Amino acid sequence: MSNTVHEEPYPIDRPALYVVATPIGNLRDLTPRAQAILASADLIAAEDTRVTGQLLKHFGIDTRMMSLREHNEREAAEKLIARLAEGQAVAQVSDAGTPAVSDPGARLVAAVHAAGYKVVPIPGASALLAALAGAGMQSPRFQFHGFPEPKSGARRKEFETLKALPHTIAFFEAPHRIAESLVDMAEVFGPDRVAVVCRELTKTFETLRRAPLAELASWVAADSNQQRGELVVLVEAAPEQAADDAASFDSVLAPLVRELPMKQAVKLAAEITGGNRNALYERALQLKGD
Repeated sequence: MSNTVHEEPYPIDRPALYVVATPIGNLRDLTPRAQAILASADLIAAEDTRVTGQLLKHFGIDTRMMSLREHNEREAAEKLIARLAEGQAVAQVSDAGTPAVSDPGARLVAAVHAAGYKVVPIPGASALLAALAGAGMQSPRFQFHGFPEPKSGARRKEFETLKALPHTIAFFEAPHRIAESLVDMAEVFGPDRVAVVCRELTKTFETLRRAPLAELASWVAADSNQQRGELVVLVEAAPEQAADDAASFDSVLAPLVRELPMKQAVKLAAEITGGNRNALYERALQLKGD
């Protein structure tokens, strides 16, 4: 096996599983370390060997590959653990981005850990982190929710469970569903809630648009070009609950206040409802007084 990327073999641990991030559009985003790992590994487990084959060809890498897809991940994991038992180094990649983030890989990684072998993440391109970096969301926390439900009714119920969360919510969305999904977001999260649509990140037609959800829904509906390619949607955190509005959480807060110390009751109520802790504390004092 020839390693054309490096004149000298890259120092690589054996046995070990290397979870390697690959470009999401721009080939320059494959890091030198990732190139070296892919060239030095004994085997690459790829979501689609045709896609990965093109990437390897571009960088002059001829490491052997095998398929690891969602439908065969359990069986493939057994075969790869057998390779690790033989003392080999295995690299795992998805078609684009970081494996195991809405892509195959998590089951394999868990199995390798359980078998007692080393797992080494090789960071790099990530549509999720690229979107967060370019969105300007002020919340210091975010929740990645993956792909929403495909049907509108279930999707709206899903959004209802998320709308009060006090942190940024990140979604992936399919191009054929983005227009309807934004309409549902505007309906449930509110038309004025700010969001960012990130499309085709790192690619030629990369687009980031930050606006209220109602405006984003209209913009995407009016432009079919915005209904193409890979999409990340970030929705800003719910506004802090005003003290006067904290009473809307009485069904949760009141029983907790009756049974638990004040601080514990407020802490649990904030976690359950997403309400502002200070406002909930003020409301809890009122309930105690009553």
